[in-house]
Amino acid sequence: MRLRLPLAIVAALALAACESEIGASIDEGGFGNPTMNNHLFMTGQQSYVQALGERFAREVPDTVNFDFDRAVLDAEAQAILRRQAHWIRQFPEVRFRVYGHTDLVGTDAYNRALGLRRAQAVVAFLVSQGISRSRLEAVASFGKTRPLIRTADPERQNRRTVTEVTGFVQRHPSVLNGKYAEVVFREYVAGEAGATFRHPKPPKSDSDRTGAN
Repeated sequence: MRLRLPLAIVAALALAACESEIGASIDEGGFGNPTMNNHLFMTGQQSYVQALGERFAREVPDTVNFDFDRAVLDAEAQAILRRQAHWIRQFPEVRFRVYGHTDLVGTDAYNRALGLRRAQAVVAFLVSQGISRSRLEAVASFGKTRPLIRTADPERQNRRTVTEVTGFVQRHPSVLNGKYAEVVFREYVAGEAGATFRHPKPPKSDSDRTGAN
């Protein structure tokens, strides 16, 4: 005997299916990420983008930290970004986004602007290292909305930028030929600088300071 479901239940199931479509659960962040991710899924790129992103985060530090209420790159941050730039130069088909963050001290508006200045500082440095500005897809700020450590005190680990793989340069010959796997598995040569790189230890917290972060 065929099971008959009430019309209301059928409608609810259909609605749930629509809500779970590709990209629906991805945080938009105000930058159109669901649209971008739908495109990546539909063109078969998403798995390659994810694999490259995981590889980037595994092979080079993707995060730099900042002093309290500053958007200036110190020597440690510059050393990390030089290694990022070295990796990025060897994958010219790949695009990136830089996200800026702050700690929880200060107002939302101030911290969003500060996070943006930090992301802009990173982008400017990567450009100075020979990375095309067009490959740095967007500069985004989450301000203090995504802390690593939830504390009302100044916290250096929350004052950071994160560089992430976001997609491919669509007009690059390798991409036009669909050679995504070749890009993902291309050998990365760390070089002398990368081979001797050690992730710096964070300095002591400046928790005795007050104001914005």
